Amino acid sequence: MTECTHPLAHQRPSRGLTRVDLAKLICAAAERRGLRSGTDKHRIRKWEVLGVTPEAETQIYIVEALALFLDLVDPVAWPHRLPAGDGGVVPLGPSSTVIALREALNTAMEPLERRAFLTISGNALTALAAAWATGPGSSLAARLGGEKLVGEETVTVLEDISRQLNSLATEQRQHVSALLHAHLTTVTDLIDGGRYDKATGLRLHTLAASLAQTVAWHRFDHGRHAAAGKLWVAGLHNAHATGDPDLGAAMLGDLAYQAAWRQDHTTAAGILRQALKSAQHPAARSLLHLRLARTLAAQQDKQPALRALEAAEHHFGASSGQPLPAWCSWMSEADLAVDSGQALLDLGDARRAHQLITEGQALLPDSRAKTRGVFLAYQAASHLQLKEPERAAHAAEEALTLSRRIGAPRCERLVQDLVPHFQPYRAADGVPAFLALAAA
Repeated sequence: MTECTHPLAHQRPSRGLTRVDLAKLICAAAERRGLRSGTDKHRIRKWEVLGVTPEAETQIYIVEALALFLDLVDPVAWPHRLPAGDGGVVPLGPSSTVIALREALNTAMEPLERRAFLTISGNALTALAAAWATGPGSSLAARLGGEKLVGEETVTVLEDISRQLNSLATEQRQHVSALLHAHLTTVTDLIDGGRYDKATGLRLHTLAASLAQTVAWHRFDHGRHAAAGKLWVAGLHNAHATGDPDLGAAMLGDLAYQAAWRQDHTTAAGILRQALKSAQHPAARSLLHLRLARTLAAQQDKQPALRALEAAEHHFGASSGQPLPAWCSWMSEADLAVDSGQALLDLGDARRAHQLITEGQALLPDSRAKTRGVFLAYQAASHLQLKEPERAAHAAEEALTLSRRIGAPRCERLVQDLVPHFQPYRAADGVPAFLALAAA
């Protein structure tokens, strides 16, 4: 850990405090308890630069001086329980991967997300994306000073477990969330405390990025947006460490998707444009352009949205000498058609949108149940725009039943958001039954 990546070194100046200022506040916190603290600026420098761990009592004074929650104090986990970075993100750096992972893991386990310090600002995300796009990836060095030797066989087993967990169907994967979290914790511990060569370190960081992305999607699906954001940021740090531009683009693409979901389309578009600067594989570029089209269309930015759709179609299926990145291997003609249709729906071209969404539904394999639920919700929305409430109710009821069966709350949220739009059609066939199901 270095001065530029230590969480305390970000929390202190973000409050306009020098080391002398913080030392005075720490001493004042001790005095309020009738005690004395010998903290001075030199001791604070040891914490921030040399990685010295303050005593448990002093950690309480530090958290109090920074106006943070006292339950952040954990002598064993110092300094990873402290929020790190400006705007809620850890800045990219040669020693930032473990800090970002620890912060994400801690956030993901919070019973309630404390918006006071967990919210990631849109400006911070856009700046992080720009730093990733303009700066070269870190050069992964071997870590030869750790306590535990991490051999190739160990990493192979961890990779196999990850593949098996990710291959589970949606309705089964919902039951292994805790296991995925524990698996990411194991990989983080090995990166932090293990001893390994450069090739093994590359595999560990790649695995950490992939697992962080998987756990992030689970948190996102269940409305845990701060936790999901922290996990995708941690994945970006690990992708940066590997020097893999497409893996980093995956994390930025997901952060942009989350921003768009939360109606922050300015942030989403800014992140996606940065991601496109370095993404290389045609499949990755196609997916990023498709998401850019969606967020531009939501802003009624018609011509740029149509150009992004053209670019997505151009890159889709283009030949490449590189292996297809696993994170976008799922993208198919069905996804291209439906998301293009959804963009056109936002732009007011309901007829063409409905045609594309219907075509995409027909192309989607049965194994992608959660995606089918999302597509059905889009289809219902297109029927509503075409003033076809009976067909809309049928698609919405099918989507709602499916999402509840497989445990897909994000899909259910999409359907529930349509309920107010059905109110004018309460007398239409199928609408009362759907509204009753939605209210159950």
